[in-house]
Amino acid sequence: MPLVRILATLITLASMGAACVSTDSGSAPSRESSQGMSGGSTPGMAPDAPGRRVVRKKPSPTRGVLVNPNQVGAPRPLRARPSDRVKTASESAPVGSAAREDAPTAVSAGNQMSSVFVDRFERSSLGADWTATSPAWRLESGRLCARGARNHPVWLARRLPQNARIEFDAVSDSPDGDIKAEIWGDGRSAAQGVTYDDASGYVAILGGWRNQFHVLAKHDEHAPDRLQTRVDPSGENLRALPVARGHTYAFKIERNDGRTIRWLVDDIEVFVFSDPDPLAGPGHEHLGFNDWEVPVCFDNLIVTPLESE
Repeated sequence: MPLVRILATLITLASMGAACVSTDSGSAPSRESSQGMSGGSTPGMAPDAPGRRVVRKKPSPTRGVLVNPNQVGAPRPLRARPSDRVKTASESAPVGSAAREDAPTAVSAGNQMSSVFVDRFERSSLGADWTATSPAWRLESGRLCARGARNHPVWLARRLPQNARIEFDAVSDSPDGDIKAEIWGDGRSAAQGVTYDDASGYVAILGGWRNQFHVLAKHDEHAPDRLQTRVDPSGENLRALPVARGHTYAFKIERNDGRTIRWLVDDIEVFVFSDPDPLAGPGHEHLGFNDWEVPVCFDNLIVTPLESE
């Protein structure tokens, strides 16, 4: 009988092993079934391709938004700005003496712009397209930056047409704001004293005077007849919000009728100034970026000549 018992024992063990195999294969769903074959999917996985990793781009952080520093919550979405677009092969090259041969040009007789001019500042030196009236101006991480320029601007050497759209990004790394640009100036001047009352063009200032005013002035940024808006942190008036430190703003300044300056920040109109005696022609054909004391940077400059309306 020992042989019979041994055979019975072997049969019993074989049956138990088969039961164990059946139980293990049904106790846990497969990797594919756990990843949403019936509708849901594991984050980062494609529901129609189980087990295959799909890299999903995160949305880029919102930039170019008029920000209320006292407001809690996400900023409102705005248009895609020049810096948010994918650069074309021609736009990705800097324009100027440091540019590649296939970079876009805007030169005609006398170097006045006759086509779109683009500068991304992706190089190591300013090049012949720019004239700095202070050593404070430098290229830093693909941006044109300064600190303590004391109203000594850096000028674009190429001449603006009388009608043009000027777009650029700007950021202040100070709670004092104070982002400043000069348009239709002479391309060489700088402040002769502490007070900038001898500018050669129009001066646009966002968050000037320690973030107290937005100003558009002609020749004299302290003139009593300047256009100004007192900053209001409450957020009730979007065009009166203060400059937020470290935030990138999208500037657009344009003139299309030879006399009316229209200035927008993040597609919000800040000022419109119809000048009965407009600055144009020799002595008033250049763009300048300016600064007093705060650290500021400019980037993604696009100048588009416009037809007169």
